[in-house]
Amino acid sequence: MSEVARRPTRSMMAAVTTEPGHDVAAHIGQPRVLLVEDEVELAGMLAGLFREEGYVVDVAPDGHTGLHYGLTRAYDVAVLDRGLPAVEGLDLLGRLRRSGVTTPVLVLSALGNPADRVAGLDAGAEDYLTKPFDVDELLARMRALRRRHLDTARTLPVGAARLDLDAREVVAGPTRTGLSQRECDLLTALAARPRQVFGRDDLLALAFPEAENPVVVDTYVHYLRRKLGRGVVETVRGRGYRLGTPIVETDGPDGSSTDGAGAPADGPLG
Repeated sequence: MSEVARRPTRSMMAAVTTEPGHDVAAHIGQPRVLLVEDEVELAGMLAGLFREEGYVVDVAPDGHTGLHYGLTRAYDVAVLDRGLPAVEGLDLLGRLRRSGVTTPVLVLSALGNPADRVAGLDAGAEDYLTKPFDVDELLARMRALRRRHLDTARTLPVGAARLDLDAREVVAGPTRTGLSQRECDLLTALAARPRQVFGRDDLLALAFPEAENPVVVDTYVHYLRRKLGRGVVETVRGRGYRLGTPIVETDGPDGSSTDGAGAPADGPLG
């Protein structure tokens, strides 16, 4: 199947383009892909295929939009063109990597000589596929990138600290602060999308799917702040919560922080 096997319209492309932070809970458990492609028909065709594969698709028509999406959302994989308006594809990739974004990236480009491929890989791409391409091969490469990423992504940055998902600990220098499973689930949801603001209902669906009362989110925000410092979860008035910066100095005997930041959490509107 060739790259031009389907010819969607501009309206089809618009239908798969989403706004930042929109309808998080509706897509719980679905892999998310960022597609940065300025050719409207190709972008629409690829977005349709990715959706058929079960992905939630965000389409960026230029490098500037792609950079904004890449910095403000979490993705399982990103597919980037090189010849983009506003911000060139490899420049975009370099900026994402320098900002700490570790999303696996596949570069999809008509520039396919060895020097071009080397440039893409050196810029931080995990894979490079030239146009025209076979769609089945593209989808298989994306699945492989996701598998490798899931195998290695067992820690998440939390400010200058790291969340060890296997040990359920926040590691800050020599200090390791243990978390309960629910505390870890909540911090994981926030750390996976560090710039996103989550409403309580979103966090309830992500971290506490068996619970019904969103007050449980406030309770566990309080627990995290008690252990890691009040700044670990930031309250965005009128909107919800997002990841902040932990302050972990010395653990007390119960595993909680002794930095004095133990005030109860305000609710998301506090």
